Amino acid sequence: MVPSHDDGEAGPTEFVKLNNQFVVPIVQADRVAALVVLSLSLETQAGARERVFEREPKLRDMFLRVLFDHANMGGFDGSFTRPGKLDVLRQSLADVAQKELGDDVESVLITDIARQDN
Repeated sequence: MVPSHDDGEAGPTEFVKLNNQFVVPIVQADRVAALVVLSLSLETQAGARERVFEREPKLRDMFLRVLFDHANMGGFDGSFTRPGKLDVLRQSLADVAQKELGDDVESVLITDIARQDN
């Protein structure tokens, strides 16, 4: 049973690491100029792990859409690890995760990120 949020206090959470990394191409002048590789974990209400893995294909698709949009808007250009840029990305990822899993999702964590220029 998931603890109630009616008392204003969040219940216990757990971290669910998604199985595979996300690879995002950075396209410039109609060619792949770089790749960004990310690992993501979800902070969820305790007991939601199985539900996350049941919905993982849908979550991955939704996350890739957000990541591609972020790349196409220049989110991975320049100093892309600045807190402001990553905060926007984290929130966008959390928004789609919450759309799919509801209140079970507290946040999305970027646990690894790297950019490799070609």
